[in-house]
Amino acid sequence: MSLFAFDDAACEAFAREGTPLFAYSLGTAEAQFRALRAALPPRARLAYAVKANPHPRLLERFADLGASFDCASAGELARVADLAPGRIFYAGPGKRTAELDLALGLGVRVQAEGWEDLERLERLAKGPVAVNLRVHPGGGIREASPIIGGTGPSAFGVDEEDLPALLARAAGLRKVAIRGLHVFAASNERDATRLLATHRHVLGMARRLQEALVTPLEQVDLGGGLGIPYAPGEAPLDVEALGRGLGELLEQSPWFTGELVLEPGRFLAGPCGVYLTRVTRVKESRGVRFVILEGGVNHLLRPLLTGQAFPTRAVGAAGPVRPATLAGPLCTSLDRLGEVELPELAPGALLALGMAGAYGFTEAMTPFLSHPAPRERWEA
Repeated sequence: MSLFAFDDAACEAFAREGTPLFAYSLGTAEAQFRALRAALPPRARLAYAVKANPHPRLLERFADLGASFDCASAGELARVADLAPGRIFYAGPGKRTAELDLALGLGVRVQAEGWEDLERLERLAKGPVAVNLRVHPGGGIREASPIIGGTGPSAFGVDEEDLPALLARAAGLRKVAIRGLHVFAASNERDATRLLATHRHVLGMARRLQEALVTPLEQVDLGGGLGIPYAPGEAPLDVEALGRGLGELLEQSPWFTGELVLEPGRFLAGPCGVYLTRVTRVKESRGVRFVILEGGVNHLLRPLLTGQAFPTRAVGAAGPVRPATLAGPLCTSLDRLGEVELPELAPGALLALGMAGAYGFTEAMTPFLSHPAPRERWEA
């Protein structure tokens, strides 16, 4: 998996139209989808996580490829409602009543977060409604950062240990029926073995849920978490190993006759994008080299949240590299895009930040300090 969707010549050509700029390759996104789809068992459904990159051209391409969609807001539902009817999931920890009513009207599969979702759906529904119940697992991958997820306290779902009490309460529902399990317990995981260990735990939960409901589950939604490399030398996720492992888990679970659902977002969209920006200033300050750019957290927020820079390349430049702190133009010390290795640079030098097709422009603090928004362009 390449860290950059475009070579230097393409980046230089795009940059002549003006920077900062996000450039995306639809062909790269399609290749990611096809590779993952081919590796997975037939009973696995791919639901693209719209939050990773909700651009209409990307959504249209994935819809044409047969993707389902994982939405987390009414706005995201509106983006895909006409693209993939019958292939939409609706998640999120704070759904409002009007949003649940919209979801019912669109016929999407609601991922119920707890009793509040179930009770309001019961009042709103005009007929039988099948939902998936989100459960926050007590085992599986432990995340390094509490903002990502893992098995600690969470605003999402029903804690695994509280599931029996919730099911006892839900037994009184007449229109809403729990027919699936939804779990999300990993983020940007590139180790197929670790992902499969979590999926094994989830299937164990699913079996207990099915036994408690005394009815077959239609779906087990394993969530996302499929990772991509952000640094040279990092190995990509082995999707073939992931697919084989999921096939084996299904063979070992004859009690489950429904479908698996995966919600890749970053894995599908990340490799398709690069962010192009020019250097405005280079400063040495008490032993630290600051490379100050046209755009910062107003265009790319992820490095500030995770502490990990996007892969960065000096376009058309060569020579020995040394550490550099990437800083944006905003009048705040929070405007940092991470630590990278770069050659000597002068104002006007062009940098390409790879893997920027996911959690880029639409995650950023674009209105903050009223700097211009970046441009976007799409290549076939």
